[in-house]
Amino acid sequence: MIISVAREPLSFDTHGAQLYQGAVVHDLPDLRSALGHFPIGRAGIRLKDVEGLQIFLENDGSIGSIAASLIGRTSMPVRAILFDKSEGANWSLTWHQDRTICVEQRIEVEGFGPWTWKEGMQHVAPPFEVLAGMATLRVHLDDVPAANAPLLIAPGSHREGRVPEVEVQKVVERLGIEACLAKAGDVWAYATPILHASNAATVPGRRRVLQVDFAAKDLPGGLKWLGV
Repeated sequence: MIISVAREPLSFDTHGAQLYQGAVVHDLPDLRSALGHFPIGRAGIRLKDVEGLQIFLENDGSIGSIAASLIGRTSMPVRAILFDKSEGANWSLTWHQDRTICVEQRIEVEGFGPWTWKEGMQHVAPPFEVLAGMATLRVHLDDVPAANAPLLIAPGSHREGRVPEVEVQKVVERLGIEACLAKAGDVWAYATPILHASNAATVPGRRRVLQVDFAAKDLPGGLKWLGV
C-alpha cells in the first residue's frame, strides 16, 4: 500500500491526528534532561513520578495545554511511555489500536476487562467510549524523517469503533496511510483509538518519543487513573 505524507494539514477532529510544529522546541533541553537517565534502546518504558516532567504536562504547560485545547480544561495526564528507537534497537510495530488504560488498583466494574500487569502497573481494557474521549500526544525529542520510522496512521480510523483484529488490515486499506514526519520539538496529537503502526527505520538514527495519554473524565465505580 502507498504511504503518503499529507499535502493538506491533518486535523484532530476530522482525521484523528494533528501536528503542532515546534510546540516544545524551547523546552527540549529540560525534557531531554528529565528523561536522560532512562536506559537507551528500550521499546517502551512506562513512566511514573519522573522529576521535572510534570510541569510540562499541566494544563498551562507546553504539552498539557495542547491536550486541554483538544479535550477540555479538565484534561489530565494518565499514562506516559518513553520510546527510544536507535540502530541497536530498531523494532517495528504492526497495525493496532491502543486498547488499555492504567489504573491505581483492580476494581471489578462492568465493561472493564481483561486485566493485565505491565512493568508493575495495573492495566485494563475499558469500554470504547473511554478511549474515544482521550487524546494521545507524541512529543518528539529527535528529528523523524521518512527514513527514521515515523508513526503511520490510518486517518479517520478513530471513528471506526473497536476494530476486530481480523478487520484491521481492511480498514487500513480503505482509509489509506499517512506518515507522521516530525522535527525535534514537534508534537503530534492523536485520537487515542486511531489505528497506527511503525516500520523499522531504513536509515536508523536515534528517535526518542515521549508519548502521553490524556483523559478529561474520572473513571466510574471507584476506579482511578494511575496518572503520570
